[in-house]
Amino acid sequence: MVPTHQLLHTTAQIKRYFPSLIAFRRDGQAKVRNHSPRACGPGPARRHGAHGGAHTGCALQRRPPRSTGSQVDMAFASHQCSDGVVTTGNPQTQQSTGRPARPARSEGAKGVMYGVGAYGWWGMMPLYFILLLPANSIEIVANRVVWSVVFCAIIITVARGWGKIRTAAGNKRILGTLAVAGVLIVINWLTYVFAVTTGNTVEASLGYFINPLVSVLIGVIVLKEKLRPLQWTAVGVGFAAVVVMTMSYGKLPWIALVLAFSFGSYGFVKNRVGGKVDAITSLSIETAVLTPFAVAAMVAMSLAGQATLFSMGAGHFWLMAASGIITAVPLLFFGASASRLSMTGIGLLQFMTPVVQFIIAITILGEPMSTERWIGFIIVWAALGLLIADMLISYRRTARLRKMAH
Repeated sequence: MVPTHQLLHTTAQIKRYFPSLIAFRRDGQAKVRNHSPRACGPGPARRHGAHGGAHTGCALQRRPPRSTGSQVDMAFASHQCSDGVVTTGNPQTQQSTGRPARPARSEGAKGVMYGVGAYGWWGMMPLYFILLLPANSIEIVANRVVWSVVFCAIIITVARGWGKIRTAAGNKRILGTLAVAGVLIVINWLTYVFAVTTGNTVEASLGYFINPLVSVLIGVIVLKEKLRPLQWTAVGVGFAAVVVMTMSYGKLPWIALVLAFSFGSYGFVKNRVGGKVDAITSLSIETAVLTPFAVAAMVAMSLAGQATLFSMGAGHFWLMAASGIITAVPLLFFGASASRLSMTGIGLLQFMTPVVQFIIAITILGEPMSTERWIGFIIVWAALGLLIADMLISYRRTARLRKMAH
């Protein structure tokens, strides 16, 4: 679903990729000459690099490998679907066209754009769910499941991807894992929609703010991983924030905790699948497993006279039907972003979603924010600051060690 690259003008290519050689020729010190096959190796793929990077001479510009951290480090990529595999170019296309691919900077910029589109889209979801009122959370989620299956089926048919569905469904381990993921995500969806439609969007945003801290705890409890000092500090500060928020609300912030633990567990389960299935295949199987229950819920609500799908007019019907597109499109954006950005970049963009949710809640939806809640959120943000600092320090240390190894 990624837009096709536009061809660059020949002169622009030369100026972009070979500035040093042009300068030599202008000064009369050297001329642009073809390199011999003996020096550089045969074939256009060798000239342009296996990773699609343009270069001069025989030095290959390779994109640094993506860091493969533990569950603690993967906390910053918890929106990671199964398709977060780095792809940096198609050598066959380069051989056939003989033209260098766009530089990594251009691909990185596109990755940021797709990431902003995905996380911004997810952040603005409360506005969509408000439009679906007076439908309740069960009806909204049931329709979301059913229409997501329909939309995914259309995409798979157009892309001729039914073979991937058969392969994934034929693997009992993958099928079972995605079925568990489907149960976790429907719990997350139900809780989130309930929060938005009952005036608790601020607490919902809190859940996604503390989600990375929950992912860290999952790494410690389930995978027996050891935390670095800054990570332990962040977890402790986050626990203090939950205590403050409990005092502010007068009860345990169960919406935030359910959202954080359900989505953290969902990310953990999906990471067990890894890159074996792409985003659309994964979403298709997860929602297909849930479809019988969703249809049963829709029928039960219709018989009880509580369904709004056909009773609120054509506009309401199409808004409900659009839930399939609204669910799948940001996943496609995320997949396009994850294939261009490092785990660090994806992890930092992740915080855009709760930030947008929080701003919408207090500005557009007019939800109240007491002094105690502000204090609680500031403590949470401090914990996240510590976690981000630890992540950046670890990333730089790993990059430095990798550079020394080469």
